[in-house]
Amino acid sequence: MSKKVLVTGASRGIGKGIALTLAAAGYDVAFSYASRPDAAEKVAQQIRDMGQNAYYFQASLDDPKACHKLFAEATEALGGLDALVNNAGQTICEPIYAITDENLDHLLNLDFRNNIMMMRDATAYMMKNKIQGAIVNITSSRGERAYPECGIYCGLKAGLNHAVRAFALDVSTYGIRINNVAPGATRVRTKEELFEMTEGTEADYFWKEEFADKSKPIGSDFWDELGESIPLGRCGTPQDIGNAVEFLLSDKASYITGVTLRVDGGLIIPGMPEGFAGQDGLDMGGWGRPAPVELD
Repeated sequence: MSKKVLVTGASRGIGKGIALTLAAAGYDVAFSYASRPDAAEKVAQQIRDMGQNAYYFQASLDDPKACHKLFAEATEALGGLDALVNNAGQTICEPIYAITDENLDHLLNLDFRNNIMMMRDATAYMMKNKIQGAIVNITSSRGERAYPECGIYCGLKAGLNHAVRAFALDVSTYGIRINNVAPGATRVRTKEELFEMTEGTEADYFWKEEFADKSKPIGSDFWDELGESIPLGRCGTPQDIGNAVEFLLSDKASYITGVTLRVDGGLIIPGMPEGFAGQDGLDMGGWGRPAPVELD
């Protein structure tokens, strides 16, 4: 019988890589998407083509109530639950002097509260049904390394890295394991996906205005350029993260709990920068002194 997993935020990027990797390992998969039902259906069909069941649900997980609805829908569709992967999240960059209330609330709810509430529902379900399940949260190497204009995201990921140790102790008696995977620079959009985009949002740090010109294919992008500076010579892929998640959910990791596994190709070992292309005041080659900003 196939194991059953819920993956949040799996219509694209890292979440998609996790969902497909777990399906290939024999899991039936339920997953959420925020705004692209067409992308979600494509992922679901890929999972079905592997012979596994796939279910997807729209969920805006910055809404505190959405996670409970998603969990109920997913467990009902799957007919149970053996594993949870909290992947949904977002990076919004603002310096401390310009943080908006809206973005602060959004990141607190999506990148921290949502993870905790999903873990609460999953562990309660597993305990009630005597399931020795496993949970993996996707955090970030930024939970260990600080970057300008990223204090909220870095802080929330660091908090989750620490909190998971206590959460793992809470449920260890029941045979439930909780771990984190912390990606470094990971290609969350293929060049084909970049080509399909007409513009980038404030969260699309990888976007270049030249990508809007559809008269020529995309050549070098953010991940190509940064990858040359990473010790292992490339940026990560969604499957790299999926492989780490699969391991931590598996019986091969049955004696591992409360850890954060960094999967970054050695990115932060030497303390190298991971600047956002085109970001004002920053340079891909080093921090130096950012250009002064005049406040109104």
